[in-house]
Amino acid sequence: MERFFLLVLSGCLGVSRVTADSLSPPVNVTIKEVKANSAVVSWDIPEGDPVIGFAITQQKKDVRMLRLIQEVNTTTRSCALWDLEEETDYIVHVQSVSMSGTSPLSEPLRFRTPKEAETQASKNEVTMEEVGQATQLRAGELIIIVVVLIMWAGVIALFCRQYDIIKDNEPNNNKDKAKNSSECSTPEHPRGGLLRSKFPKNNNNNNRLPSVNIIEV
Repeated sequence: MERFFLLVLSGCLGVSRVTADSLSPPVNVTIKEVKANSAVVSWDIPEGDPVIGFAITQQKKDVRMLRLIQEVNTTTRSCALWDLEEETDYIVHVQSVSMSGTSPLSEPLRFRTPKEAETQASKNEVTMEEVGQATQLRAGELIIIVVVLIMWAGVIALFCRQYDIIKDNEPNNNKDKAKNSSECSTPEHPRGGLLRSKFPKNNNNNNRLPSVNIIEV
């Protein structure tokens, strides 16, 4: 990519160029991002043109001096204009560059640079708008955080309530277990079970008493 800059005094010096008859001039030439000391010019190229670069002429209104900006080996469709003067009218032309020469000039584009104070005011307006958007985003984030905290507090309160209910029921369960155990116990078997037989032993084989099997539980 090669870029050339020339300052030319119109009528005093001439710039020799070879014009390509088959090459169409750029279309949709527009100016944007106009500031007190700079601007950006953009354009479109007709489809099918073998363009390898561009040439821009920049001139102050009612002033014979002009600036020529030429760039080749590029496919860009915009160019920054710098070192402009505030509150000044400018005229811009764009040409396409091919291997055989340059296209005719585009339609003249006129624009005026603003005051430096107006540029600063515009920046301040953008900054205030960005601050307002950031504030709205922060407010939304705070609302979400508060809702989440309230939900967590509700969950913790519910858990603590269930824990207290379980803890209060434990003494009643212990009393029921102790009552059931005392009902099944006997003097000789506090832990429950059957009493052993109190029949006296008799060694006489003829008078055998029926045997009793004791099952302890």
